[in-house]
Amino acid sequence: MITSIVLIRTSTDRIPEIAQQIAELDGVSEVYSVTGAHDLIAIVRVARHDDLAEIIPGHISKVPGVVSTETHIAFRAYSQHDLEAAFAIGLDS
Repeated sequence: MITSIVLIRTSTDRIPEIAQQIAELDGVSEVYSVTGAHDLIAIVRVARHDDLAEIIPGHISKVPGVVSTETHIAFRAYSQHDLEAAFAIGLDS
């Protein structure tokens, strides 16, 4: 599983609507509204790198009100939670 963190700048008057539209996209597992230089952070989890090109520039960047995105691809997860198991619930191996 490939995880990317997408930092998103938006039209500030439409943050909740934009966040909801992004959260509904396939591959997007979570969207957070945040403080700082960016308005939203989306967590995208996909099986292949090619899927990132489909989701981020192909869908997230095209949501009306998205001004810019900055994507970071995770190398490793360091967590006390078994994230892989949590996201595999209900999936056959």
